[in-house]
Amino acid sequence: MHVHPQRLTVPPDQNFVVFLIGARVNKWWLVPSLWAIAAAMRRMMKELEEDPSSGLLAHESFGGRTTLMVQYWRSVEELQAYSRAKESQHVPAWRAWIQRWGLGGAVGIWHETYVVEPGRYESVYHHMPAFGLGKVGPLVPAEGELRTAAGRLAAGASAGARAAAAA
Repeated sequence: MHVHPQRLTVPPDQNFVVFLIGARVNKWWLVPSLWAIAAAMRRMMKELEEDPSSGLLAHESFGGRTTLMVQYWRSVEELQAYSRAKESQHVPAWRAWIQRWGLGGAVGIWHETYVVEPGRYESVYHHMPAFGLGKVGPLVPAEGELRTAAGRLAAGASAGARAAAAA
């Protein structure tokens, strides 16, 4: 991974969705079940990565007793369409989770969905490879009005107001 030495940001002028999802092992002797869930998630992510029209923009994963995956989507409609598509990897994985672990509480799952508008987010990356929203990009220098968090939020709000006026 290439580490960018300069301070970079993603222009705060786009709409997107942040989807957080994870699982938690509630009964420690069932930790191996988390491997099956992780394998299902890897299949889903591979399927989404291979289909640029899916709407998935980028993702990051973090492990532990409670797992976390952060996903960036173009729209909530595309996220929901994937979750409901009977031909997708998600539907059989969801059914398997319910049958194997869901009803007994051995493994919990969680997710949160955030619809993000211009001017409602900001980001900065310094001495970092492309990460998180920075994978979605484009990465630009965090200079001028984009130098501070307040400046990035204001720039995004201005861009959002211009887009609303043009619509």
